[in-house]
Amino acid sequence: MTSLAIAQRSLGDAAPTFPLWPPLTSGCPVTSTDELAFPLEVDYSYADLSREFRDVRSGPDIARWQELLPPLHAPTLGEGGTPLVELDGVFVKDESRNPTWSHKDRLNRVTVSAAVGAGAPGIVVSSSGNHGASAAAYAARAGLDALVLASAESPPAVQDFLRAYGAKVLSVPSEGRWPLMRQIVERLGYHPVSNLTVTHTGHPFGPEGYKSLAYELHDQLGRTPAAVFVPTGYAELLYGLWKGFRELRDLGLAEGAPRLYSCESAINAPLSRAFAEGIAAAKIEYTPGSRAYAIGAALSGYRGVVALRESGGAALTVTDEELDEAQRRLAGQGLWAELSSAAGLAGYRRLGQRFDGPVVCVSTSAGFKDLGVGTAPPETVDASWASVERLFI
Repeated sequence: MTSLAIAQRSLGDAAPTFPLWPPLTSGCPVTSTDELAFPLEVDYSYADLSREFRDVRSGPDIARWQELLPPLHAPTLGEGGTPLVELDGVFVKDESRNPTWSHKDRLNRVTVSAAVGAGAPGIVVSSSGNHGASAAAYAARAGLDALVLASAESPPAVQDFLRAYGAKVLSVPSEGRWPLMRQIVERLGYHPVSNLTVTHTGHPFGPEGYKSLAYELHDQLGRTPAAVFVPTGYAELLYGLWKGFRELRDLGLAEGAPRLYSCESAINAPLSRAFAEGIAAAKIEYTPGSRAYAIGAALSGYRGVVALRESGGAALTVTDEELDEAQRRLAGQGLWAELSSAAGLAGYRRLGQRFDGPVVCVSTSAGFKDLGVGTAPPETVDASWASVERLFI
């Protein structure tokens, strides 16, 4: 199969279109303003979709959905095809089974492909967690350099994770990352695979990789879910899911589309504010304190507002205590999720609403990426039966 991608289109106003290449990583040049950058999305020649697309089944390597993805110039690591596990009356989509143990592999197969297609010598990414590790892995697979702007507070295991792929890592203050990344793009010609703008636009090709998750869920369930609960930072996953379900519905490949629910940390929830106030995006004063660092954000992206509004869903917030409980419930069923990843299940439990159809909670990453994991050595005890008995007291 070959890609049917033909152009880039602004989410701010669908009228202006731009060539597919080069990817416009600084937002729409026509509809954006100094205060608000509108992201772009990829448009396709949907009328040319083959009949074979209807028969594509879930499995590792999202290239099986190539017709409705941008060109995949980067080699696969076997992303996608993750299991759907039934738990407490809902389904958990366990994205920790991806090659670098997170959902970000779907995005980075596409964004690193964009770097290869653009002829860049390397990629640059601002990330202190899953995104950076995934980008570094796919860059290594594609033979590109990777430069990661991280945070000194990120877990040591994640820093080691990045360097294992040969990435160059700089720990810099968060407020300095974007200006520095622009210099790296301009001076080295590296391709940015994360945000460059004052309001979040991200990479225009990125959410296209997340569409594969929607296609998989429909295939695995044999129908459209009634609702999907999504851990949310900048809402690229949320929007990718929505676009995938919307495409299936509009192409006549599915009946209807689910309600989507964003699940943010209660301490910092810019999308919840933007959605409540009816504005395109919100910027807040970031408040440290939550251990769910992977979904902590000081600004929201317009994609999230679009996904919630068009799907008829809602913005939810969850506390660290609710995340702890959801993480324990997942672990009790054999799923070790990162604390941030438990936000989908925590959001579902907080809403407490029944749905007429299957409900999916996305779990985005593995628990070893949490803060503090692996820092305390285990206590050595006597090799006696008394030591065993103490475990059950």
